[in-house]
Amino acid sequence: MDDYRLIADEMAADITSGRLRPGQQLPTQRAFARRRGIAASTAGRVYRELVRRGLTVGEVGRGTFVRAGRCAPDGPIALAEPATAPIDLELNYPSAPGQAELLAGGLAPLLRADALGEALRPVGAAGTDVARQAFAGLLSAGPGGWDVDARGLLFAGNGRQAIAGALAALVPPGQRLGVEALTYPVVKAVAGRLGIRLVPLAMDEHGLRPDALAAAHRAGPLRAVYVQPRLQNPLGTSLPPERAVALVEELRRLDLPVVEDAIWSFLRPESAPLAALAPERTVLVDSLSKRLAPGLTTGFAVVPDGLRERVAGALRTGGWTPSGFALEAAVRWIGDGTLAAVVAAKRMDAAARQALAREALAGQRLRADPCSYYLWWDLPGAWRAETFVAAAARAGISVTPAAAFAVDPRSTPSAVRVGLASPPLPVLRWALRVLAGIAND
Repeated sequence: MDDYRLIADEMAADITSGRLRPGQQLPTQRAFARRRGIAASTAGRVYRELVRRGLTVGEVGRGTFVRAGRCAPDGPIALAEPATAPIDLELNYPSAPGQAELLAGGLAPLLRADALGEALRPVGAAGTDVARQAFAGLLSAGPGGWDVDARGLLFAGNGRQAIAGALAALVPPGQRLGVEALTYPVVKAVAGRLGIRLVPLAMDEHGLRPDALAAAHRAGPLRAVYVQPRLQNPLGTSLPPERAVALVEELRRLDLPVVEDAIWSFLRPESAPLAALAPERTVLVDSLSKRLAPGLTTGFAVVPDGLRERVAGALRTGGWTPSGFALEAAVRWIGDGTLAAVVAAKRMDAAARQALAREALAGQRLRADPCSYYLWWDLPGAWRAETFVAAAARAGISVTPAAAFAVDPRSTPSAVRVGLASPPLPVLRWALRVLAGIAND
């Protein structure tokens, strides 16, 4: 084993044992090299290895810090499991008042023996004719909808599986996928499992920059792009219409397919998806986990003709096809108006939580859409993200450091994402005020 890995193992042991605390700053690489009596190049390899393992993070202009929060052994957290802190402001699974009663009413007919027997049959990635029609109608409804061809619908167990199927179909192992510089952590984890190389694409206040896409493709050919055009996670930005058109024109010029993640778009239904502008090259992925509930959800994708068999094959071979029961339940909730009622309640709930957050965090540098369930908090100058997360954890509150979203772990902003969906409103108000007090300390 190389010497740098032995040194990295020693430091990893210090981190996991608590001798190096979350948020603690490591010495500069030059100082570390002098202290250990090693070459500066070896010190650089040690620091890069710790970043690769998800144990440290580099903050622009500040240095390298021990990472706070839940870390995977060989990569960033994926925000797929509840935090251990009493107040979870990491995961975002909204639940509207009276939601359980509404969902129970829609399930009652499905529990008859004849209907249940049919629902428990296995289904493939293509689902059923009834399901394709129902989901096509769901996506076509509203001011931001478009005329969805039901034949293009494919289904997965959840949204993460739909994303994995799309990426596996479009990007071979070892090839490059362009993503927003701050992106959904699950995409980072999925890409790592599939052997896909992520390329960070620069953003501005409006979202992904088309010129950044072109520059990245010139530096080394991309095989596809993953983007969240509406209510981007974590920043909450939505592409203005003119930016969406410019991005589509650039994708066409470069002849690149795009995976459009529409998971939060139900909160801003007036915005048209990229799939409506460029249906021939867009794989739109979505799920019902945010609209309804994560425990009984369905992922789905609208796939162009030329890519449909590849995506369906990836879903089948990955074991990512849907549950027949969940798919049938979704069809019923769509048809009887349950889903529409729950979505309307969640839009009101998200707006109320954003208003509460703006009040509790008045004076802080926040970026958020008034319709969304999360906000991006650029911390005051004296704070580093990892130190702030550690301080919040001591108060019993979990928030997500910017490193979880940064594609380049060597360069992360001093910021955190705060999820607003999970706690009851009084608990959320109290937690946000506690965080404001920590930030102002």
